[in-house]
Amino acid sequence: MEVDHQGRVALVTGGTGAIGTEICRQLAASGARVATCYRNQDKADAWLARNSSDGYAFLAVRADVTRFDECTRLVQQVEEELGPIDILVNNAGITSDSLLRKMTEEQWRDVLSTNLDSVFYVTRPLIEGMLDRRFGRILNISSINGQKGQRGQCNYSAAKAGMHGFTMALAQETANKGITVNTVSPGYIETEMVMRVPEAVRAKIVAQIPIGRLGTVEEIAALVDFLASDKAAFITGANFAANGAHHTM
Repeated sequence: MEVDHQGRVALVTGGTGAIGTEICRQLAASGARVATCYRNQDKADAWLARNSSDGYAFLAVRADVTRFDECTRLVQQVEEELGPIDILVNNAGITSDSLLRKMTEEQWRDVLSTNLDSVFYVTRPLIEGMLDRRFGRILNISSINGQKGQRGQCNYSAAKAGMHGFTMALAQETANKGITVNTVSPGYIETEMVMRVPEAVRAKIVAQIPIGRLGTVEEIAALVDFLASDKAAFITGANFAANGAHHTM
């Protein structure tokens, strides 16, 4: 199903990662003007150059999504340069795995700050504008492990589950204002990080996925692209599991 984002402005946090990059590209291919944020200048420069050579022109703003003041400045800069933000994809995330009995406060705080606090920090400065314009699409990229949990990921699983709690609550606050808020929960996706896992371990993961393969970044981005469109106006407060039936609920 083709969608049209002509005239729309999108902000994708964590846009320089594998899934984030493809989300940026698909939104742009559908007509949106797309911005992202970064912390590492060299990585951002290489990312911008690579995408530019493929015909994509993205705005990249330096910002730390674990700091409210920087997120406020991020939103302001994007809106000054591109216009009011219509589509927000909260995709920033990290892992720092450990069994809980060995987990440090720093590991807990880093993951909760990046994966969950950032959702509030970025959404809060722009929600008023969406309410005033009576249009908005907010997509929160969670994870299969936010639905089923994962050994060694108490911090990550808690943060990703919290993202959907945020989704459900905000959806109820904004449903009659033309704003939709949804969660996408990918399973194991064929990214560079996953492909670096030893082949034998990867084979065991795939064996647990009924569809018989890893997902692709294109499949996740296509779902986000649709949910960000006018065609998805009646869908809000939902969690879309994209995991090949690895976990169902």
